[in-house]
Amino acid sequence: MKEKLLQEFERIYGGTEDVRVFFAPGRVNLIGEHTDYNGGHVFPCALTIGTYAAARKNGMNTCRFYSVNFEHLGIIAADLEELVYHKENNWANYPMGILKHLKDAGMPIDEGMDFVFFGNIPNSSGLSSSASIEVLTAFTARELFGFSMDFVEIAKLAQRAENQFIGVNCGIMDQFAIAMGKKDNAIFLDTADLSYEYAPIVLKDAKIVIACSNKKRGLGDSKYNERRSECEEALALLQTKKEISSLGALTEAEFEEIKDVIGDEVKIRRARHAVYENQRTIKAVEALKANDIETFGKLMNDSHVSLRDDYEVTGAELDTLVETAWEVPGVVGSRMTGAGFGGCTVSIVKEDCVDSFIQTVGETYKNKIGYAADFYVVDIGDGPAELL
Repeated sequence: MKEKLLQEFERIYGGTEDVRVFFAPGRVNLIGEHTDYNGGHVFPCALTIGTYAAARKNGMNTCRFYSVNFEHLGIIAADLEELVYHKENNWANYPMGILKHLKDAGMPIDEGMDFVFFGNIPNSSGLSSSASIEVLTAFTARELFGFSMDFVEIAKLAQRAENQFIGVNCGIMDQFAIAMGKKDNAIFLDTADLSYEYAPIVLKDAKIVIACSNKKRGLGDSKYNERRSECEEALALLQTKKEISSLGALTEAEFEEIKDVIGDEVKIRRARHAVYENQRTIKAVEALKANDIETFGKLMNDSHVSLRDDYEVTGAELDTLVETAWEVPGVVGSRMTGAGFGGCTVSIVKEDCVDSFIQTVGETYKNKIGYAADFYVVDIGDGPAELL
């Protein structure tokens, strides 16, 4: 991969002197969906697929961005002093937003850089290609300019850039999972205070299989921000009855006791998902620690039902993938993962059933939806690194 990127860099910019190559993973969330902006727990892990960047300082006041994945767009350039969101900058808005926020935070980025990016995360899949390029850009700039910023700070800055520069009101989970990834471990993260612990993923004779629906979605123009505001409105009403800082602070019983104050059936369902999903995530990690993978799988299934019925972020594509998976022998659990409205599902499948799972779910999906899904048997990997 490093050689391929260096060849591309030389072709685009000329020469490879002082060019360094970096990697940041994608992520999948095993359980705990739409809880990260509701003060709840999440349970993501970094993947061995992700985004690569070859980069060097260029001695100019201009940053130049090129992506092998979007080669038809050519080089996208921006003045270091005028890093502003423009729709026509397309994917390059993500690294631009990071550089602007690094500069605003006082980091000594005093000259431009040339970048060549390549990602092997499917675009719009829900495996966080956007957060991957954000964390990667911050990590690359840190290494090239030698400033001090730990990975938790990188995650926070990347979230801020996505909120303020891109305009997507996302929580911290994606950036945190990518920045803090650890091989063969998921991260049990309390988004209320960013306390976390690593939990080994021991699946014995099972594998994690990602199914990509290939339905394109864009978070910024989806219902994502709408769901967030519905939860905020529900929380404000619940706070008139109980002193809580977030929906994640409530148990199921506490929520049921005071939910009627919300008064709106849709907002009750949105809040119910946030509360119950948080508790499911806590129970799922306890089950995993007890080597009870069957309970973990059942909680994954329950998570999807809640995302489908209470949060309404699944849709025909994701429901077809998950509901078909539930019928396939050897499936421990299956659910949508990511923001929804397209994207991916994550399933835990017994190793000797993986091939039949992919065939059965793939055929049913194509017959019902009209186009194919893609499947990835994934491994859990580390966070950002330089390729030496």
